[in-house]
Amino acid sequence: MVKVNLGGCGSFVKDADYKVYVGKALEALEVLESGSGAGNDFLGWKHLPSETPESLIAECEAVRDCWKAKGVDLVVVIGIGGSYLGARCAIEALSHNFAKQLRRPSTGSGAVDAPEVVFAGNNLSEEYLAELMDLVAERNAATVVISKSGTTTEPAVAFRVVKEHLEKTYADASERIVAITDARKGALKTLATQEGYKTFVVPDNVGGRYSVLTPVGLLPIVLAGFDVRAMLAGAKEMEAACAEKSEANPAVMYAAMRNLLYSELGKKVEILVSYNPKLQYLGEWWKQLYGESEGKDLKGIFPASVNFTTDLHSMGQFIQEGERIMFETVVNVEKSNRSVVIGSDPQNLDQLNYLAGSHVEHCNAMAQLGTKLAHIDGGVPQLEVSVENLSEFNLGGLFQFFEYACGISAYVLGINPFNQPGVEAYKKNMFALLEKPGYEEMTKAIKERL
Repeated sequence: MVKVNLGGCGSFVKDADYKVYVGKALEALEVLESGSGAGNDFLGWKHLPSETPESLIAECEAVRDCWKAKGVDLVVVIGIGGSYLGARCAIEALSHNFAKQLRRPSTGSGAVDAPEVVFAGNNLSEEYLAELMDLVAERNAATVVISKSGTTTEPAVAFRVVKEHLEKTYADASERIVAITDARKGALKTLATQEGYKTFVVPDNVGGRYSVLTPVGLLPIVLAGFDVRAMLAGAKEMEAACAEKSEANPAVMYAAMRNLLYSELGKKVEILVSYNPKLQYLGEWWKQLYGESEGKDLKGIFPASVNFTTDLHSMGQFIQEGERIMFETVVNVEKSNRSVVIGSDPQNLDQLNYLAGSHVEHCNAMAQLGTKLAHIDGGVPQLEVSVENLSEFNLGGLFQFFEYACGISAYVLGINPFNQPGVEAYKKNMFALLEKPGYEEMTKAIKERL
């Protein structure tokens, strides 16, 4: 169960003001639940945890088993934004930090012989893609390409390069390519039909940044050796909790407080904080979810993320004493899955013998508490989102919690949480500069500007 603690905001807000925003959040929840708000044709994510059929999981496992029989030890997942961030978040959170060196991908339920999962199509760096292909050339490879249209530039470029290699290298190349795409239309769907690729569907009523519990996220997570049934179970628990019309609803609490801090106290930046490096990509996933959902109509809280205690030695000074425009949301993992005890040293030159016998995680917890007190004293409100430990179950809960809270929060702000009209501007300029057919007039105009 995901828990929310608002105690770190108590010295900054009045109870009466918070109750007003709880009322607004409950009204927004009603809009979300009734499907009466803007973007209501993209609400399919709400019930994925309770409605995902066992047959879909079995299909994912069939791909895993097929590729295992072929000896596949490297899977390239091609996608950008919501087409890869959720899967990468889950895989990195659940994997051994040094899996590549140890060939041991999991601290939990992941299989030791699961293939390594790497990601492409999320940038246009030629150096990155060339180095990726160095790896692909040395390994027994397969790919999962994720694109609703098949024409998004970054993944389309990467897929063209990876596809060419697979076709030149393997007689069974079409069996080493899985497409996750539209059910009926688009370039990737057309190609998959022509070439006989195994396909999974991106549901029409689920936007990319809400798609981690569709095949977009589930298939890569299964291929990496992790238990998506447990992930869906954790999400299902939060599906029920976040739909409750109660001021104790954790999504309502979070949405209410962050909007109060933004609208009444001028806190324009939210920093998602973790004290476990495994959660770095939770921050990346969360930033897209909230930034793309709320950043419209000259409104929205700017989402940033840091990893403590590491970033306390870089960003800590600004957070402590910089402009007071921010608040923090700490993702608190209550228990470590591993144990390391600090030993005693006869010379004690590092002066750490006072910690002898302590767990490293105890030091981490005290650093977290000390930072909380310091930042609150420095004028930075702090919310806390807690889970018991890092597991498939709890990650599923975090995904569902943040998605629900995002929908509620955006409706409180008066924003459509499910569109992203602003992301097309750079694409049009890029196509014109690349002299894409159909952009001739824009190419001429933009070159005159330059």
